[in-house]
Amino acid sequence: MSSHILVSIILFFLSLPVIFLFSSKFLVLTNFPFISSPEADDLYLFRRAAATTTHLTTATNPKPKIAFLFLTNSNLSFAPLWEKFFSSDDNRHLFNIYIHADPTSAVADPGGVFHHRFIPSKKTYRSSPTLISAARRLLANALLDDLLNQYFALVSQHCIPLFSFRFVYNYLFQDNLTSLTNFAPSQSPSRYQSFIEILSNEPRIYERYLARGHDVMLPEVQFRQFRVGSQFFVLTRRHAKLVVRDTRLWKKFRLPCIAVQQCYPEEHYFPTLLSMEDRAGCTGSMLTRVNWTGCWNGHPHLYKPKDVSPELIRDLRVSNSSNYLYLFARKFSPESLLPLMNIADDVIFRDK
Repeated sequence: MSSHILVSIILFFLSLPVIFLFSSKFLVLTNFPFISSPEADDLYLFRRAAATTTHLTTATNPKPKIAFLFLTNSNLSFAPLWEKFFSSDDNRHLFNIYIHADPTSAVADPGGVFHHRFIPSKKTYRSSPTLISAARRLLANALLDDLLNQYFALVSQHCIPLFSFRFVYNYLFQDNLTSLTNFAPSQSPSRYQSFIEILSNEPRIYERYLARGHDVMLPEVQFRQFRVGSQFFVLTRRHAKLVVRDTRLWKKFRLPCIAVQQCYPEEHYFPTLLSMEDRAGCTGSMLTRVNWTGCWNGHPHLYKPKDVSPELIRDLRVSNSSNYLYLFARKFSPESLLPLMNIADDVIFRDK
């Protein structure tokens, strides 16, 4: 055998690991275009966010803030209503806004308090873990941006506020503007909780658990540990860090579904993770009202202009299943903006 042939054979075998590495990535991207391997920029972002501090210092007696995380794949139709929600000068140092917008859609900058609030984003798809990634991206950016962010409220472009900002702020922080300054879970585990829906007895929950195949979720998530809930939540800073730090459950929930009709990863990942890691630190209830009466194709009831009234706002605020008020509501059609603006000052933001 000539030396030339021998060298070629050696080079071929040496190149096999590289060929398999790239071919496997190609196959994943080809079969499931909405699933990709963990990307270095996200992993780096999450690691940095997980390393931030959880507690405020008492040196300057700072007031904690609420980070509002807008998850959207279209224009923020209700930006004028939210603008009024944030508009008071007394509120301007008590909140931050972050927007994850579909980079492939022409999402207009609504200006005002929303101007320059967009974070680096990636495309999202239904029935895929991309919505989980988007929420984690929002949380990570908010964690890094401001250490005073102590609550993180995830909302959509279809959400509206049901009260004034001051009411929402005082409701979350219980009128104590420095309440989280010295907070430590070991001192008072239930003092400040995350508002996230955590359900274990929903219809077809077993089918949802099996959406990726039999035994795929094992051993990390057993069926008795699997939970269902809304994808919208209000998390404390310690839970936001828990979410961006997680890799153990994420490696399961990022797998593609084979039963797409039961695949709602964003409604499963967050309640399951927080239930397994710190159930006592969560209320089990959410602060966003959603009407599932007459739902279709996984979408909740859509409120239209003819539905908007002071009575609707008052009804949406009250919960029949928990001791908590609803602070936000969805899902409203873009055409509902005008009638909502007409009752904003006298009803919504007067908290009556």
